[in-house]
Amino acid sequence: MSRGGDAELIFYDRSDGDGPKLSEYKKCNVPNGSQLEAVLKDALGSKGVVSKTRQLFMVGQTRIHIDAVEGLGNFMELEVMLLEDQLVEDGQEIAYSLMSKLGVNKEDLIAGAYMDLILKK
Repeated sequence: MSRGGDAELIFYDRSDGDGPKLSEYKKCNVPNGSQLEAVLKDALGSKGVVSKTRQLFMVGQTRIHIDAVEGLGNFMELEVMLLEDQLVEDGQEIAYSLMSKLGVNKEDLIAGAYMDLILKK
């Protein structure tokens, strides 16, 4: 949630495995993020809070997220935005090519979400 109170509620549907994978998501802008946060917490409970700072870079059709996650460290995520005529395999090829150019090896990849990592600590 931004400091000004506006927020985005984002639902991701993707596997937790490592490596490139298909990710479907839906998002909704929320003008009063703190109020929605309180309602969702009361209704569903809370595992915890992930505090992060994100930088976003675009390379072609790929969004590169650089995240500094409090208590965990620094992470990078590649998000290839598939075009209508592209297959998942096309996106995986783009991701692997960019990983190679960035010096990221397959064994550097992690599975799961930041919250999963926080809860394992």
